Amino acid sequence: MLDVDTPAGAIAVTVTRKRVRNLNLRVRGDGSVVASIPLHTSAARAQAFLDRRASWIAQHVLCRREQAELEHDAAHAPSTIPLWGELVSSEKAFGSALLPESTAAEAEDLVAELYRQEVKRALPAVAEHLEHQMGVHASRWQVRAMKTRWGSCTPRTRAIRINARLAAYPPSCLEFVVAHELCHLMEPSHNQRFHTLLDIYCPENRAIASLLKKPARAAARPQA
Repeated sequence: MLDVDTPAGAIAVTVTRKRVRNLNLRVRGDGSVVASIPLHTSAARAQAFLDRRASWIAQHVLCRREQAELEHDAAHAPSTIPLWGELVSSEKAFGSALLPESTAAEAEDLVAELYRQEVKRALPAVAEHLEHQMGVHASRWQVRAMKTRWGSCTPRTRAIRINARLAAYPPSCLEFVVAHELCHLMEPSHNQRFHTLLDIYCPENRAIASLLKKPARAAARPQA
């Protein structure tokens, strides 16, 4: 076993002496590195060979590791999830190690329910604050799993529905969507009056709307 210093840090290489003429190098699917060298090649020559290929080793090891992570995530539950704009461990989010041991399908259901409960918990305070500030009130608030909208409003009945997946994004995103839907109680159309109202009650609405166009994991930051 030899170590090689690479741009990605020190990487261990398993070296095997074989009846070969040349020094050969291979990165396995799991990211491990193996080298085969002629029987009488010195360790110094093998080390020099690996040092010359340091950049190549780092590039291919990182590529293999990323691919392995993608394949793992497709078949298993993720080890972290985006929650209120932060990437948190699944153990912390759920209070147990249940999620990592679940299948991907089971994990998806668990995360969806977590998000629904989180938004149901956070929504009343946000809604009450903005309703008081804006002087308008919804008749009913609902938290739903929605695929194409972050929120929806029926001005006739004054009912507002909020997407449960907002729990994956920073809290400002929930506040933005609540303000957006309350503005529709005053102005149903997306006209100039509506945007003027939204600018008053959520000045950062354009930046937040852009953030919501990103995948939740891309919009989240690692937890300190």
